[in-house]
Amino acid sequence: MDKLGVWLIGARGSVATTAIVGASAIRAGAATPQGCVSESPGFPGSLVPLAGLAFGGHDITETSLRKRAEQLSRAGVVPPDLPRLIAADLDAADAEIRPGHVPGDGGQAAAAARLSGDIAGFRARHGLARVVVVNVSSTEPPVDSRPEFERLADLEERLATGDDVLPPSSLYAYAAFQAGCGYVEFTPSTGPTLPALAELAARRGVPYAGRDGKTGETLVKSALAPMFADRALRVRSWSGLNLLGGGDGATLADPAARSSKELSKDQVVAGVVGEPVEGRTHIDYVADLGEWKTAWDHVTFDGFLGVRMAMQFTWQGCDSALAAPLILDLARLVARAHEKGRGGVLPELGYFFKNPLGAGEHALAAQYARLLAFAEELS
Repeated sequence: MDKLGVWLIGARGSVATTAIVGASAIRAGAATPQGCVSESPGFPGSLVPLAGLAFGGHDITETSLRKRAEQLSRAGVVPPDLPRLIAADLDAADAEIRPGHVPGDGGQAAAAARLSGDIAGFRARHGLARVVVVNVSSTEPPVDSRPEFERLADLEERLATGDDVLPPSSLYAYAAFQAGCGYVEFTPSTGPTLPALAELAARRGVPYAGRDGKTGETLVKSALAPMFADRALRVRSWSGLNLLGGGDGATLADPAARSSKELSKDQVVAGVVGEPVEGRTHIDYVADLGEWKTAWDHVTFDGFLGVRMAMQFTWQGCDSALAAPLILDLARLVARAHEKGRGGVLPELGYFFKNPLGAGEHALAAQYARLLAFAEELS
């Protein structure tokens, strides 16, 4: 398999645009795959080359990819000359972006059929054996459990009534599975986590992974927390403050959406050290930061004889530049898993996520060892 379709939900957003720009720049020889885990020296397996990726997607905005790339260039996320150099690639990808679903705009059964048809049409036009759908759209609030979420037959019976039952991320996951595509939930949103959708994925034999890409502060947490646990140092508290701008920051200014992200971020430390830890993560929107984010963490811990100690760290990064290469990794790994006959959730890809589906492991080194073993198995 030397060609793969990557269908992005939120295709004109910062993360999606950066991923498309990056893959095109690598294809043109204008960039290296820095940040792509699967391109690291010695990483096992044979994946679709980055030059073999074709992009399309859904979005509810109409700003062109070329214009969005130019905006990211002015913000310092994309090198200044790249949008002009890869303009043809951006225009080609932009031509494959279709209108997303707006809640309340018609019944979800009809919407899912249209969304699924868009993906199938993309696959046919490009002669692709496989397409992987990746959700990089705005974070949604948590959803309450509903009886129809438990069984596929009940869900589809409810959808047939014309009601808006599913949150948008789950509607896209439903459409992806109906189209026979693997799926990646890169946000903290509900996505494919409903039992009815797991049933559909198993029935169609398609793999999925998620959720909430681990790109910054939580990446550091998952590396540092095992250090305390392995050295028998008891973590007493771990508090964090996240400041971020951009579209993601604006979305998380809404308390309901912010709660999804905070829940995802706060489970890592307790999951590693094996007991509840005082403190929580706070998220504030600071428009002036633009595409950048800053995280400050304060940790207190006990050592020998109960001596109290503390540690602080600051993480500053560009979220789009951190997330984009992981999108390219995940799409290729999920496609390879699909090719090898894997269906259902892929816990082996937990290395990439704050809240890994199907896996309780949060320690970064252990997650990476499992990822390497998985990649070797797929080879």
